[in-house]
Amino acid sequence: MSAPVVHMRAGLRAAGYGDDEVRALLRRGELATVRRGAYVSGPRSGDATLRHLAQIRAASEQLDPGAVVSHLSGAVLLGWDVWGLPLTRVQVTRHRRTGGRRDPSVHVRAAPLRDDEIQFVDGVAVTCAARVVTDIARTVPFEQAVVVADCALARGDVTPEALAEAIARQKGWPGAPNARRALGFADGRSGSVGESRSRVAIMRAGLPPPQLQREFRDDRGGHLGTVDFWWERQRLIGEFDGLAKYGRLLKPGQSVADVVVAEKIREDALRDQDTRMLRWLWVDLHPFTATAARLRARLG
Repeated sequence: MSAPVVHMRAGLRAAGYGDDEVRALLRRGELATVRRGAYVSGPRSGDATLRHLAQIRAASEQLDPGAVVSHLSGAVLLGWDVWGLPLTRVQVTRHRRTGGRRDPSVHVRAAPLRDDEIQFVDGVAVTCAARVVTDIARTVPFEQAVVVADCALARGDVTPEALAEAIARQKGWPGAPNARRALGFADGRSGSVGESRSRVAIMRAGLPPPQLQREFRDDRGGHLGTVDFWWERQRLIGEFDGLAKYGRLLKPGQSVADVVVAEKIREDALRDQDTRMLRWLWVDLHPFTATAARLRARLG
């Protein structure tokens, strides 16, 4: 997802637009305000991620040099899933001991920041992937931290080794023990936010940990399918079903109905392998009590 183009007031003036013209463009909906002195073309986006990308771009133009996009804003800039976290303030870090501040649009943190922890994405300075993950994991609840870490690992943007090194650098920092717990649980084999949240829910329910992304083949070696969760001893398959999952499975010319039929054929083939299957949806994740009871009954 590319960041929207942000027009700064100084740039509009240089292009010949006076303040009255800018106000007229705003009234007509041809411009929308991102923050004071920064605008995007067209109406304000209904997509929170796109709005935050515009806020990041605007803040990077207006903040003093040395402010590096970090934490949740870094994850958004890197294109990661950030389920359950508010995209209200742009989060940045400055390499200094004190001077952190928070206002309605920007949260500035003061913390040590090494040169090798800074990269550039579309011309914007942002902390490196491992630093983004560890900073988030120190400052947000466990479930949300796992979602971000799983996504970063699944995309190959970071390795477990890099995360271990990054959190070791933050020994003694606020939230570091919580981060180590979340990163120890993170797994790049989780294929979606729903799967990551399911893993957390299964763990919190005290259920046996499943294998992830278990592949099944028929007697001739043909691929039957890869399942989200697998309990070997009980030969139980667990599948998280979200609407986005079916969208990802769409091939050119296919409808969602075609994918649902194909999924039914896949499920029948998997059941022929002497397995049982239990599915759950977004609505079943919170509370997870009923789904946990169904799983517990089948796991014995």
